[in-house]
Amino acid sequence: MSKILRIAIQKKGRLSEKSLAIIGQCGIKFGSDERVLKERATNFPLEFLYVRDDDIPSYVHDGVADIGIVGRNELDEQGLELAVLRDLGFSKCRLSIALPHDVPYTGLTSLEGMRIATSYPNILRSILAENGVKASFVEVSGSVELTPAVGIADAICDLVSTGATLAMNGLREVEQIYTSTAVMIGRKTMDRDEKRAILERLLLRIDAVMKAASYKYIMFNLPVEHIKAVSDLIGGLKSPTVTPLLEEGWVSMQSVVAEDRFWDVFEQLKALGAQGILVTPIEKMTE
Repeated sequence: MSKILRIAIQKKGRLSEKSLAIIGQCGIKFGSDERVLKERATNFPLEFLYVRDDDIPSYVHDGVADIGIVGRNELDEQGLELAVLRDLGFSKCRLSIALPHDVPYTGLTSLEGMRIATSYPNILRSILAENGVKASFVEVSGSVELTPAVGIADAICDLVSTGATLAMNGLREVEQIYTSTAVMIGRKTMDRDEKRAILERLLLRIDAVMKAASYKYIMFNLPVEHIKAVSDLIGGLKSPTVTPLLEEGWVSMQSVVAEDRFWDVFEQLKALGAQGILVTPIEKMTE
């Protein structure tokens, strides 16, 4: 029987959608019925287990799944000995301290002796200990923002996106203490696992998709006298592709540019006389 790599993914929600999206971009085909809890890809040795996000670390740790995609916050909170195979970069969120508007705050030391409601007591405990702050924790699994209003806690520590929910409950975000993104996790003994070859194939595809998302492919026409200046400006994986045009004194150039440099490069290309600049996204990319 051929080997199958099992991956645990959140059953519903934004993390699930983005996890499945990146796997789909890897050319792996699978179904889309939300009622299904387990399914296999049709063109790759990969089996999906759709579970609660907070169960994913234990599924991987106990060998029920070989790998999983989960928020780093869940991994760090549970503290299981697992390897982060890739930081996937999506589903970014922050864990922050929030207080009622009438409570002063000058830093983490302001939390000394307070009761803090949170769903992440282990992460919070570790950070406060690093800063020499002693506080008590009220562990809650939902509606954390409500706890100060009903007298259960003096402050909260919770995941924040826009801060709108905090404001609606009379709270203000005073300090971000931790950030999280989606990560692919696996057992630390995976190097000795017979399924490692399948995992390497999957990681190769994911790396190509992630790298492509960080670059743009650009094409433009340029006066010949500016080839050297533009080559030095944009670089490329090796060097730009240069093709003579029918019109004398002009060439067509093609290259890739990092997303975070694109607008600076674009402006300098215009200053050097580039015309007909065409920019397209890249689906997959490797070096």
